Amino acid sequence: MKLNLATILTLVRIAAIPVIVACFYWKAPYARPLAGILFGIAAITDLIDGYIARNYGQMSRFGAFLDPVADKLMVTIAMILLVQSDPKWQIDFLAMIIIGREITISALREWMATVGARDTVAVGWPGKVKTTLQMFGIAFMVYQEEFLGFDVYGIGFVLLVVAAGMTLWSMFGYLKAAWPSMQAGAEEGGSGA
Repeated sequence: MKLNLATILTLVRIAAIPVIVACFYWKAPYARPLAGILFGIAAITDLIDGYIARNYGQMSRFGAFLDPVADKLMVTIAMILLVQSDPKWQIDFLAMIIIGREITISALREWMATVGARDTVAVGWPGKVKTTLQMFGIAFMVYQEEFLGFDVYGIGFVLLVVAAGMTLWSMFGYLKAAWPSMQAGAEEGGSGA
């Protein structure tokens, strides 16, 4: 398998995860801001690798598999970090929505691929907006400290609330698009695992 720049950037994003976790738990006074900055940089590589893959002919099956895995690992691990560091129920609730949606849509896409209808649940603009808000919201919350008098954590929380709303909206959109295929499967007597 030949690696291209888009796939290398995705691999770098995955490799950044343990570094972000280490910074998050580091006892230095600037550790959380450093973890937030690293998360933000890693999130930006998601935009860059997608742009490179589409515009420079670097699409690959491996890259198409790896890119969403990298995103889901980053988001899930960061949400776990935030949940354990902030005991507020609102953070738990946001994590349940975001992680639950990721599991649901991943399973839906996998199932739709088995029935030859994966394009029905391809990523649309609501999903892209959701991802952008989610990544910035998480980065700001991981950063945690005030910056130039701004409550970075609070701004991140608001972005994450909006992202959670977009998460539910996009999930229902995907489920609605997949519903005819699900109905067809039920009529044919298909069953789950």
